[in-house]
Amino acid sequence: MISPPSARPISRLRSIVSGSIGNLVEWYDWYAYSAFALYFAPVFFPKGSPTAQLLNTAAIFAVGFLMRPLGAWMLGAYADRHGRKAALLLSVRLMAGGSLLIAATPGFARIGVAAPALLLLARLIQGISVGGEYGTSATYLSEMAGARHRGFWSSFQYLTLMGGQLLALVVQLGLQRVLTPAELGEWGWRIPFVIGAVAAIGALYLRTHMGETAAFEEQQHGLVAARAAGVEQAPAPPGQMRRLMQHPRAVMTVVGLTLGGTLAFYTFTTYAQKFLVNTSGFTKEMATLISFSVMAVALLFQPLLGALSDRVGRRPVLLMFGIGATLGTVPLLRLLAQTQDAWVAAGLLVAALFVVSGYTSISAVVKAELFPTEIRALGVGLPFALTVAIFGGTAEYVALFAKNQGVEEWFYWYVTVCSFLSLLVYWRMSETQKNSRMAPE
Repeated sequence: MISPPSARPISRLRSIVSGSIGNLVEWYDWYAYSAFALYFAPVFFPKGSPTAQLLNTAAIFAVGFLMRPLGAWMLGAYADRHGRKAALLLSVRLMAGGSLLIAATPGFARIGVAAPALLLLARLIQGISVGGEYGTSATYLSEMAGARHRGFWSSFQYLTLMGGQLLALVVQLGLQRVLTPAELGEWGWRIPFVIGAVAAIGALYLRTHMGETAAFEEQQHGLVAARAAGVEQAPAPPGQMRRLMQHPRAVMTVVGLTLGGTLAFYTFTTYAQKFLVNTSGFTKEMATLISFSVMAVALLFQPLLGALSDRVGRRPVLLMFGIGATLGTVPLLRLLAQTQDAWVAAGLLVAALFVVSGYTSISAVVKAELFPTEIRALGVGLPFALTVAIFGGTAEYVALFAKNQGVEEWFYWYVTVCSFLSLLVYWRMSETQKNSRMAPE
């Protein structure tokens, strides 16, 4: 048998890089919405206080998350039947379309309620895209990586995810330097979405030339052999859902380990920028600069902790996050709310994201190690997307709602309780590195 592309080291590395760049572009497009919401909120929702306008944009941000389970189901099932590469190509096409729609949609003053309606439609399309992107990308990177360095290479899932957010902040910082606040609010906020759509075309080209994983190709060879022997073909997507339900423990483990991790991640990344403005009292420009600096440092934590998990196991790294987030969230957010020193704010957020990296750095590989090849993309993506839609996607809205009601600290305790629930899962789960459902190579 001819060795598949994924089995050759150079081709494997090229495919990992191509897949990672595509992932970065997708998440840039997704986070550009959150990064520029401070500027375009009045365009689509002209009435109300700044907090009320942000609540409206946060609501659409949350609704976009509600489409992620649908995307995880559709593209996950597609990836498990037609290949990881095919699903990744489809997801980047959807993201490009959503970005172009946001860039081209007129404001409320020109087309009335059709403006927020089109904004919502664009976010629904992007929600389907990233819903399918996560599970398929996590599966692709984990299957492409060799067993010895699987934690390290799969950490590029969140490295590029956070890199996409960082890139959105880079664009924001650049536009803040060359455009006035009025220009940014009138038309400058459209530029990052045009950039995202163009970058997605480049990502599509790279993904067209990357290889398929050996695990999927071996599964397909097995199906071909089975058909030749007269055995029934694999079931359609509804059958795949029944297959997924045959792994209830793995599904619930994904839900439990994601619960606290996704809420903490969105609290200290996308929401932190608004927290610095609305609660700590920093200017928009300073909040953006702080967020950029913190994310740049946090990127380094991903491969470091991913590589550490290859040496000490996944569970100890997850426990580090669970314990740190449970004990540290409330005091850290209290300090962040009171500080007006940019260096202190940045230091607090770096500390928070180091702890959160105990989850993000190995999130992909832990989930992929729980499921067999024929159901892996759907198993990784769907329970993750459901949990993120409920907890991660609503993080900003819940935080802003609590602030609007004068009970902002309730949100701090909400994050703490969810992190504790995940800690219980980490404490009771087995070591996935030793009991992996993935082949050694």
